[in-house]
Amino acid sequence: MSRRTLQIASTIERAVAEILARGLNDPRMKGMPTITSVDVKEDFSVATIAVTILPEESESVTLHALRAASGYIRRRAMKQVHLREMPRIEFVLDTGLKNQARVLELLNRAAQERAQRSGEDREGEDAQEDGHGENLA
Repeated sequence: MSRRTLQIASTIERAVAEILARGLNDPRMKGMPTITSVDVKEDFSVATIAVTILPEESESVTLHALRAASGYIRRRAMKQVHLREMPRIEFVLDTGLKNQARVLELLNRAAQERAQRSGEDREGEDAQEDGHGENLA
């Protein structure tokens, strides 16, 4: 991405984040969207805004509300982003953080299972040593 594209993406991110922080008057906005990245096409026609939404149960309905309000958000953002032509705004769900959390959870679970198995192996070795070293006289 060019320097200019990055600057515009950053400006759009700040403007849209401010709009979302002030809230949209839409009853479908059940969750709290957080912008994770903004990608602007080189021709400035489209700004793709990746969001995470908490709680997860309201992801789909909140994403639908954001997509429905994208024209309104674009018009409000135009007042802060001074371009001849404001990019069309598209919202997408960012699953990267969710995937990262899942991988970390799986790694932690595997480490716990490994530690548990090695602990059981040590107990088995200790029991064998005690059994061989005892005198039954």
